[in-house]
Amino acid sequence: MASISQAAGRGLVRSAYSIPFVIGASSAGTVIEWYDFYLYATLTPFLAPIFFPPGDPTSQLLAAFAVYGAGFAVRPLGAVVFGRIGDVIGRKYAFLMTVTIMGGATVLVGVLPSYAQIGILAPLILVTFRMLQGLALGGEYGGAAIYVAEHAPDHKRGLYTSWIQTTATLGFFFSLLIILITRVGFGEDTYKEWRWRVPFLLSAVLVGFALYIRLKLQETPLFQRLKDTGQTTKNTSSWARDSFSGNKVGVILLVLIGMTAGQAVVWYQGQFQALNFLTVYLKTPYQTAYTILMLALVFGTPLFLFFGWLSDRIGRKPIILGGCALAAITYVPIYQAMVANANVTVDAAGKITGANPNVPAEAFLIWLQVVYVTMVYGPIAAFLVEFFPARVRYTLLSIPYHLGNGEFGGWLPAIFTGLVAATVAGQTGFVPFFGLDLRFLNPSGDPNGNIYAGLIYTITVAVITAIVGWFFIPETKDRKIWQEVGGEEAVGTAAAPAIP
Repeated sequence: MASISQAAGRGLVRSAYSIPFVIGASSAGTVIEWYDFYLYATLTPFLAPIFFPPGDPTSQLLAAFAVYGAGFAVRPLGAVVFGRIGDVIGRKYAFLMTVTIMGGATVLVGVLPSYAQIGILAPLILVTFRMLQGLALGGEYGGAAIYVAEHAPDHKRGLYTSWIQTTATLGFFFSLLIILITRVGFGEDTYKEWRWRVPFLLSAVLVGFALYIRLKLQETPLFQRLKDTGQTTKNTSSWARDSFSGNKVGVILLVLIGMTAGQAVVWYQGQFQALNFLTVYLKTPYQTAYTILMLALVFGTPLFLFFGWLSDRIGRKPIILGGCALAAITYVPIYQAMVANANVTVDAAGKITGANPNVPAEAFLIWLQVVYVTMVYGPIAAFLVEFFPARVRYTLLSIPYHLGNGEFGGWLPAIFTGLVAATVAGQTGFVPFFGLDLRFLNPSGDPNGNIYAGLIYTITVAVITAIVGWFFIPETKDRKIWQEVGGEEAVGTAAAPAIP
């Protein structure tokens, strides 16, 4: 096979690898990174009393969710840091760094002493580790999505990049599975003592495997062509000018509001918050709740590929924005049905104390939410790659993605918890959503609060994205990114967009 540079000289850009190898190698590392990042998210209700001061359980849970959100808060910064590396030095080098940082921080969480052992240092150090994880994840997703997209032919970009889109859900699934196996296998008392650390420590082996695979990868053929023809950004000043001058900041904000914000809240509501709803509000035993969610994920995950494939044919916009609209319309009846099928038990005051859910019914209801997840998330990588030019694609793709998923999605559990708490009589201070009194949403005085109140946030963001995206975001499926570099599909095709 001719080298990439030789192919470039003939006007062609070919990969040294088959596309299945590119997808497999990129996806394996990304699944591991998502597994690392979501271990804490999955265990948040369990870890709250371990790492935070004793006292009110709601306050502990809010503090734990705040740390969870901190990992998302720094994701946009990671997008900028690693976006520069990816656009100036190369795609491969950036996501070698991200997997190393992510894995190291995850393993360190596994050896972190508890609040009972070192006091306030425990949550402070935990925040530091979570921020390192968020920083790494800010560079990981863009690198993996672009790596696949810049190997893929234009007419199959939605399908091929949708494999990367499965990795976040698969990472979540494997975190659930490993936690379930270790928690049941070791027993609850032993698990609380120290064996909760095992899933975190396991990351050392997984990250070693991911690094081994990624070290074997070469640069993407499209980026290599940019380098061969001298079109890459050469230094920080030219990168900053290319990335943020003119109206580029406005374009980033448009993509954030009109695409990634809604995608983010639908993704997190349909998976993480659905699990929290079962365990935190309906008091479902974790074994049952994990089983319900894993069933929904198993049957829902293939739809990422379906909607990626479909987006190559009918477009990215109708699928992503349709998912946002469907979610906004149906969330309330879905969550009402989840409560109806939970078979909850209550104490004399009416407080929910446990649940014996109808597993098939609950799995179906969460599966419906996962369908929305696959609609909004399956085509989003292809859309973002096509929307931004190759020269600064890593940076400009990553920023709106991680602003959406980091800020709008990452804080969803904390916001949801705060909104529900604000509907409970007698709550004061930080707990009721920064002093906001929403008890009017709970006219009956239910001691559980209005457990649907948190949906206000998710539905509002999803509706805004559906409206802004439909009227102001252009369709991208017919944009040919290979034409930017005179690649093999350049003849007779439309040019990729240039940002003014």
